[in-house]
Amino acid sequence: MDVLNALFRWLHIIAGVIWIGHLYFFNFVNIPFAAKMKEAGASKTVVPELMPRALFWFRWGAAWTWVTGVLLLLLVFYHGGALRSGEDQALGMWQFISLGIALGGFVIYDAIYQSPLGQNGQNARIVAFVLVVIALLIFVFEGDFSYRAYNIHIGTMFGTAMAFNVWFRIWPSQQKIIAAVKGGQAPDAAIVTLAGTRSRHNTYMSVPLLWTMIDEHTAKSAFSSLEWWGLIGMILLGWHLVFQLYKKSAKIQGF
Repeated sequence: MDVLNALFRWLHIIAGVIWIGHLYFFNFVNIPFAAKMKEAGASKTVVPELMPRALFWFRWGAAWTWVTGVLLLLLVFYHGGALRSGEDQALGMWQFISLGIALGGFVIYDAIYQSPLGQNGQNARIVAFVLVVIALLIFVFEGDFSYRAYNIHIGTMFGTAMAFNVWFRIWPSQQKIIAAVKGGQAPDAAIVTLAGTRSRHNTYMSVPLLWTMIDEHTAKSAFSSLEWWGLIGMILLGWHLVFQLYKKSAKIQGF
């Protein structure tokens, strides 16, 4: 088990760096650059050559990050006895419901943003945040999760939604966008919006996700006393940090 733990964790980090590195490249570098490229008329040449290459590493990084992450979740928490806060590590109905929320919460997320509610960004964000808090409370009070476990299950919920976005919203949309640009046509505005919105969502989810991964190892002594309130605060702080990074990225110029 220790060998598998180390190998899965190593592969998880490698794949995660590839995935999130490309995510940040797309959102903080490529998006501001794309407008300049369009003005210069270079899109037809650059997009069909650059984007398939970048999206290959992006989507497979996402897939391997998710697979190895789920394997680690099951190995460390559901097999390794690190799930519940007390000595009783028995798995009951609420523990499996919590696992279902962590791995299946993306269905509700996607439904929100496919519904009329999703057209109003502010209201959709409020509803999504409330649902994240409800999920966290279920993990803490019904699942009886340990500090480490409820952090990781929130991270799993974000990571699963992000991987879903990559494979079922961003990648199919980008295939259509690339084909249109290569053919000298303007891509469907709705498809461009969908790809951009879900990529932006992934960027916002990624920073709190990274916090849930490191919290147990680096900041537990400082934040565990705050319990689940501290995690809520760090999610909000992470979202604000991404907001500031977007502002900065728009101001960086080329030569």
